[in-house]
Amino acid sequence: MRVTQLHWSEQTGWQTPKADAQAFDLVLYFGTREALASGARYRELRTIFPRAHLLGCSTGGQIRDVEVSDDEIAAVAIRFEATTIRLVTSTVDEISQSTRCGEEIGRALMADDLAGIFVLSDGLRVNGGRLVAGITTVIGDDIPLTGGLAGDGAAFQETMVGADGEPRPGVVGAIGFYGAAIRIGHGSAGGWDAFGPRRRVTRANGNILLALDGQPALDLYERYLGEEDVKGLPGTALLFPLIIQDPQRPQHEVVRTIVGIDRDQRALIFAGDMPEGWMTRLMRGNFDNLAAGAAEAARQANSRFPDAAAGDEVSLLVSCIGRRLLMGQRITEELEAAAREMRPMTRVGFFSYGEISPHAVSGCCELHNQTMTVTTLSEAA
Repeated sequence: MRVTQLHWSEQTGWQTPKADAQAFDLVLYFGTREALASGARYRELRTIFPRAHLLGCSTGGQIRDVEVSDDEIAAVAIRFEATTIRLVTSTVDEISQSTRCGEEIGRALMADDLAGIFVLSDGLRVNGGRLVAGITTVIGDDIPLTGGLAGDGAAFQETMVGADGEPRPGVVGAIGFYGAAIRIGHGSAGGWDAFGPRRRVTRANGNILLALDGQPALDLYERYLGEEDVKGLPGTALLFPLIIQDPQRPQHEVVRTIVGIDRDQRALIFAGDMPEGWMTRLMRGNFDNLAAGAAEAARQANSRFPDAAAGDEVSLLVSCIGRRLLMGQRITEELEAAAREMRPMTRVGFFSYGEISPHAVSGCCELHNQTMTVTTLSEAA
């Protein structure tokens, strides 16, 4: 496997690879909605890489090595030596179609030699939890599924995905990796601290949380936020995610973050489902713990195939926009912490509205929020 990192900026355009661009099989790219919306950047990539599949999305910021940027498009081009890939795409007009979309993708990619899937999804029109459930219903829990939900900074207005086409809203694109040579490592961890009393989800409709302990859900957040932060919802709620726990499986916990609010219903809208009867607690960030969480995700991914790389290796980092908003200028600390736990490799990624990775405890693939997830790709000798 051979990997080339490249990027685009307004001043320089695309920094094209020195190697023969026609030899590459896959290009992954990440940029702001403003940078991708015209389609010009996609068309330029298509000219540079005429044979490659192109998969990318809008973000809450781009990751390149240990640097974060809002002005550049971060990208990586990959040539596989002994791995076959397939790209499929599906579209969603409304959130109720999320499960159907996932099942379509799972059926299109499923094969006896399917080794893993990397998926990028619209971050606002898709219920990420149901998308994941739809895919895993078809492929099972043993095949790793990783990726993330596209972002739009802290604006929450529109997100877009491009899958062998110009980026646009409502798109889900997924790459399937096939064969015995591919090595896919994965890790996911948070680092947030839970606080306050536990509360039960007493009324919800899918990803819309209506009541906790019989009280309107929005009231809970407004009690913990100051007047100015209340005005900034839903963006300010990213600093106070919820951890949810299945009472039938107490060890099974996932984090959910808000992507919208409904003031008329006093409801909170999340990236994934909020099952009735599950227990919740508010969470808040600690810089050191968040950096430690990123390091743990990298350790998990790095440890799965410690001697896997034959040639280059790439690490795809997907971190939640809430982590970036909280840490501010110190966000590079989590990237540096992750880098210290990994072998030398190309690192690229983005800040998302949701992260997709197998659960560290159960091993089942989940939609996560407020985590750092790491996916490593390499090929065996």
